[in-house]
Amino acid sequence: MTIRPATDSDLERVEALLRHARLPLDGARDAFRVGFVAEEHEAIVGAVALEMYPDGALLRSLVVDQTAQGKGLGGQLTQAAIAEAQCRGVNTIYLLTTTAEQYFPRLGFVAVDRQSMPASIQGSIEFQSACPASAIAMRR
Repeated sequence: MTIRPATDSDLERVEALLRHARLPLDGARDAFRVGFVAEEHEAIVGAVALEMYPDGALLRSLVVDQTAQGKGLGGQLTQAAIAEAQCRGVNTIYLLTTTAEQYFPRLGFVAVDRQSMPASIQGSIEFQSACPASAIAMRR
């Protein structure tokens, strides 16, 4: 298994993973300008994107194919995104989730009020339309 920066040629396969996992596609192509994929035997089996804003980063589109689940891949992808944010001088990372609010605390995320998120992140496609208002907001 290899985790590497995402490239434009990965986007169709990443979108297929997102569709299969029923995750939002709105804004995903732009988000993957800073993203990572997990590749196994030339197949993309996981991905994560990081949207950069002046006052933090938004982790989004974390997905792991069913065939690769249970191997810690989601955590590895998230750690790659966190490390990238830190390399860029960003220490606060936010996310919205409808299904993984029990997963992210083990990676250092805590639930926060959606309205406490920075205005730049509240203006993102993820916040405005891709995720429902019922999504849990989290910060690390």
